[in-house]
Amino acid sequence: MMVWGLQKTIFCHFLMRSNQMKKSLKTLLWLVIALAVIPNFAIAAECPSDIKAITNDDPNIPIKVLAQRVKPLTKCELEVEAQAWVLLLQKKITEISNAEVAALYKKDEIQKAEKVEEALEDANKVKEGGDSEEAKKASQEAKKALKEAEEKLSEDKTLQKAVEIAATKAKEEGKSATPSETSKEGKAELKTALIEHINSLIAERTALIDRFNIVLTELTAKGGTTVEYDAYIKAVSGIKVDVTDAGATWTTITGWLMSEEGGFRWAVNLIQFLVIIILFYLLSIIAGKAAQKAFSKMKQFSTLLRDFLVLTTRRLTLLVGLFVGLSALEINIGPVLAIIGAAGFVIAFALQNSLSNFASGILMLLYRPFDIGEVVKVAGTLGSVESMNLLSTQLRTPDNQLVIVPNNSVWGDVIVNVTGITERRIDLVFGIGYSDDIDKAQRILEEIVSEHKLILKNPGAKVKLHELADSSVNFICRPWVRPDDYWDVYWDITREVKRRFDAEGISIPFPQHDVHLYQVANS
Repeated sequence: MMVWGLQKTIFCHFLMRSNQMKKSLKTLLWLVIALAVIPNFAIAAECPSDIKAITNDDPNIPIKVLAQRVKPLTKCELEVEAQAWVLLLQKKITEISNAEVAALYKKDEIQKAEKVEEALEDANKVKEGGDSEEAKKASQEAKKALKEAEEKLSEDKTLQKAVEIAATKAKEEGKSATPSETSKEGKAELKTALIEHINSLIAERTALIDRFNIVLTELTAKGGTTVEYDAYIKAVSGIKVDVTDAGATWTTITGWLMSEEGGFRWAVNLIQFLVIIILFYLLSIIAGKAAQKAFSKMKQFSTLLRDFLVLTTRRLTLLVGLFVGLSALEINIGPVLAIIGAAGFVIAFALQNSLSNFASGILMLLYRPFDIGEVVKVAGTLGSVESMNLLSTQLRTPDNQLVIVPNNSVWGDVIVNVTGITERRIDLVFGIGYSDDIDKAQRILEEIVSEHKLILKNPGAKVKLHELADSSVNFICRPWVRPDDYWDVYWDITREVKRRFDAEGISIPFPQHDVHLYQVANS
């Protein structure tokens, strides 16, 4: 019984400890949730509620002035400014939408008016034939449809206001456009006035977007989020052209071309782009010549490295000019650079071998194992170096073949530079017969070497008895020459040795077989 009581006490104590642990864990969990939620409320409550926009009073404020006005503003103040400017933009988009709807209704009226005229003409023709009931019915239906189309526009006050503004602007420009005009020609003139009014509203919208972007740029720079604003601007930008209406299309295009925020603006931007590209092209030529002059004084640079640096200077100057020109075209460079970075990663993964050649080309330029014009043996090919870029090296072989070797194969193999030195030794071996005078042969070889004008005096040539071979006594002849004279001296000495040995009666052994015949007596 005592044991059972002790076990019961221990079990109850364990249950109490478990409940306490559960309560502690529950309290800890609520504490973590509170710590996660409280900062969000704190961040949301950071901005005071009494902040008012100060830059939206004048929608036509100069862009440079606006940029200076928003510079000292905080993130909270800029968020309020962004809200104010998006409301201005929304109001302008509403005006454009009302004008476009009015233009569509006016187009519908014109089409219905044309049908009324056709119905009346048909009625007159039928009247002459004697059956006028159907013609009258068709004419009445066409007039009824026209009246319904006119009521659509007249009943909507916002659309009627857009029509009145378009007519007022047309009158100010000396054109006749009356909202109450019922003739087809009058309706067409009013539609044209509406389209021209839409073009002017689009120009105003573009100006608003330019100023709105100034505020958004500053807000982004100070840690704000502009994703929704950017999406809204993208959604409401652009021009819609009704290609089914030739007159409206022509009016829209000509209106955009003549607009200060449309055709004129892009014409100026395009001219600026071309001027910038031309100036930077000329600047790249000047920078290339300056770099060439500066690098030519650095004797430790190879010709390949100098040419590479000059070309890089020119291309970098052109690249900077391209980005400056794109900014003149009002193209945001940030996304372009992001796209280039992403594309660069994909291209780098796809062109691993080319990048290996590129890296090898850089190392070859830095360590300078050879230069242009030098004769080298690389990747099993002997030839003169004609040119080199970051991917390959071009060699001209002695038999005038052009060989293009990838830089990775050049750098990853043994490089033998034949002419990259000032002196080169010719190794020649001449054999005489065992019965010939070795002193006389050595004297002849020394005379031939000393009399040749292209052989260098220092270091001196060596003529020594080198080997007692199977069928000849071999002399080595090792004169030193300039690399360009190597083959001329090689061929001259070989010819002269044969001529002098023949004249002095010294034999030159060559492989031969002696056949001995033995006669065997008959048994």
